[in-house]
Amino acid sequence: MTTPKCLQNLVDMAKTLGPIRVAVADAAQQVVIESVHEAHELGLVEPRLVGAPKEILNICRDVGWHVSDKWLVPATTDADAAIKAARLVRDGAADAVMKGNLHTDMLMRALLDKDRGLRSAGRRVSHVFVVEVPSRDKLLGITDAAVNIAPDLNAKAQILQNAVELFRMLGVRRPKAAVLSAIETINPAVASTLDAACLTVMARRGQIVDAVVDGPLAFDNAISADAAREKGIASDVAGDADILLVPDLVSGNILAKNLGYLAGATAAGVVVGLAAPVVLTSRADPSVARFASLAIAVLMHHRLPKPSARRIPVDAYPHCAPQPEAACCPLME
Repeated sequence: MTTPKCLQNLVDMAKTLGPIRVAVADAAQQVVIESVHEAHELGLVEPRLVGAPKEILNICRDVGWHVSDKWLVPATTDADAAIKAARLVRDGAADAVMKGNLHTDMLMRALLDKDRGLRSAGRRVSHVFVVEVPSRDKLLGITDAAVNIAPDLNAKAQILQNAVELFRMLGVRRPKAAVLSAIETINPAVASTLDAACLTVMARRGQIVDAVVDGPLAFDNAISADAAREKGIASDVAGDADILLVPDLVSGNILAKNLGYLAGATAAGVVVGLAAPVVLTSRADPSVARFASLAIAVLMHHRLPKPSARRIPVDAYPHCAPQPEAACCPLME
């Protein structure tokens, strides 16, 4: 399997696998329809457009796209669209979900519902940005910057394992994961350095698998070999990280947006740990980010085991940290 160097590589890889059925929750938005239309033309998706049929058809007509009636799934409200998108996957009528013209928290609320959503037994739900930075020769993962607000150590281990599995699926055989903090030394006053040290030991003892993990590392020495050398850091990860595990949602969200707006980076984003891939896009995302996000969903569908969506009883899976709705507060619009 070829290791991708840029987001376009992911699109090219996905085009060889055949389209997947994507349920677009509240599809009545021009930028969404345009993106799905082009993704359909590229052979990535067969859409299921959930929302107000008349509005969706008017937008499709405006962009010159004739859609099949079987692609339209009526929904009366944003909440109804989110619930019906999840139901399409549960019923086997769709393979993935894409966020349309609704707030991310509303979509995630439906997907995380213990009775009607797409929760998978024993899995924590998390988000991974896959970022193309012009100054780097490989893709960079950032997790979690959109779902888990302030994960504890157990949750961070699961979030990191999710990202490792995603990057292995993308072709990185043994990802190098840097556990970020503000400093690269352990300081009991900085809790994230303690979590980073524990995660490093957990990986060495096989509690996190298929990755090389090191931390705490500051952002500069995680991605810059020169910075790591200057600080005398001896590490297989420092200066060459594939994945950055951030301390919390706020720091991760700021980091991802800084790279986008100040470093010219482009970020694709998917939710992992559910019974199907979930594509989260923002209205500000460029088209290449949308196509790459859909391409990752295609690759996930074809290459990863497909867990079942099932009701998860409280405390049935003690190895998976509890994830009440209050633990998740997506910030993307």
